[in-house]
Formats: sequence, C-alpha cells, structure tokens
Amino acid sequence: MNHKILFVDLDATLLSDDKTVSEENRAAIQKMLLAGHDIVLSTGRPVESGRAVARELELTQPGCYMIAFNGAVLYDCAADRVLLKRSLPIEVTQELFERAAKAGIYAQTYNNTEIITTRHTAELEYYRKKTGLSYKLSANVLDLLEEEPQKVLMIDLKNTGRLARFREKNLEWEKGKCTSFFSCREYLEYCPLDTSKGTGVSCLTKMLNLPLDCTVAVGDEENDIAMLNAAHIGVAVKNATPEVKAAADYVTEHDNNHNAIAEVIERFIL
Repeated sequence: MNHKILFVDLDATLLSDDKTVSEENRAAIQKMLLAGHDIVLSTGRPVESGRAVARELELTQPGCYMIAFNGAVLYDCAADRVLLKRSLPIEVTQELFERAAKAGIYAQTYNNTEIITTRHTAELEYYRKKTGLSYKLSANVLDLLEEEPQKVLMIDLKNTGRLARFREKNLEWEKGKCTSFFSCREYLEYCPLDTSKGTGVSCLTKMLNLPLDCTVAVGDEENDIAMLNAAHIGVAVKNATPEVKAAADYVTEHDNNHNAIAEVIERFIL
C-alpha cells in the first residue's frame, strides 16, 4: 500500500452549504482511515471550532490531524496536542485593529477558545453562529488577549469590495509583518508572516517523516491555493473559484453539496 495523506478544507469543500457532512463523505473518510491513510482537516478556523468538526466526524483516532488558523497551528487530533504554533506580534495585531476601525471594517481575533473583538455586530453574530464559538468584548482587545494571537479576521457581509480595497491599500504596510488572503469574499485574513495552509502541508509532512509525493490537497478558496501548490496533487472542488481551479491539477465533477470529497478519496487515495 502506498501511504497517502489527504489535506481537506472544511467550509464549502468537506462541509455542505448547510455545514453538514454527507454520509457518502463520512463513509469514504472512514474507509481511507481503515486502509491506513491519514487525513488533515485544513481550515482557517480556530482549533476549537475545527476540533468540534473532528469530534463530530470521529476523527480523533491516530492518523487524524488539523491545520488551523490557515497554517498558524498544527494539531494532532488523536493526542489532543498542538504540534506547532505561530503568532502575530501584539503590535501588528493592534495596528490591524486600528486600521480596520479607521476604514469602518469589523475585525476580530482569538484566545484559545473564544472570539475577541471590540463590539457586537451582525458580522460577529454571523461568525459566532457559524463556528459555535463564544466571545468577549473590549474597547481594547489587547486587554483580553492571553497571548499573541494566531490571526486577525476582518468581515464585511454587505460590501466585500471594501475588504479588497483595504487589502490593496495596506499591501505595502504588511510586508515583513504578516500575510493576508481571502478565505471567502466576506473574510479577509491576516496571519503570521510566511504562514499559510501550504506551509502547514510542508511542516506537517516533515514532522510525520512523510514524502510530499504522498500528499493530496483539496480546497475551494484563495487561502487554499498555497496548500494545493504545496501538495503533490492539488484538487479544486467543482464550486471553487476560478483562481483555485487554475492552480489545481484536477477539478472534481461534483461540488461540496454532492460528495466531492468522496470522489477525491476514491480517485486519489484508495
């Protein structure tokens, strides 16, 4: 058997639009695990939110891992242990919140298990319901941070063009400080410098002493492109953005609502 390791994005890839996982995808994942292959849930979400998905899918056995915060955290689901953590400097975090406030854009960051932000908004409520995370509010988020955070997320549910303009305006400032990308049109993410799902693929395979030619990665959004490029085989789901499809070696025949991951597992893993 040629050992394989599958890196799979969550939202709009493994998860259907209603945030569930189909029985076909569940069965395919268990089949690949029983065959001795590994799976890595690769997400921009915090560890706590990703861990809830892992538990629901019974991915707490050996061979189950997670890339969280877009590569800032590597996590062993079976051992319940963080393998690697990268952080945004406090001064960069503060500057991002100040720049977002001046632009009228909602921003949030995280402690280990909760959202940290300045005010209650529709964006916070949308994200909270989507992830199941609790939150704390403070006029100065630094007062609530327990340590340097893994990312700052900016959300705009009504005017996504404003996020694109904000990113473009601040590209020069972010050089040497942090890394930015979109995880969907409404989410602009700022992560530690030189951090991505792609660095997560490289770091985790080295930790597990696995060659890159055993890796398959599948995703749908801009923050997945580095992961697809890092893996031996990069797969875009049918519903992926044009940019992700252009970066992929293969585009699935099915979308995230119709068992795309089962298709990937049958074609490239088993």
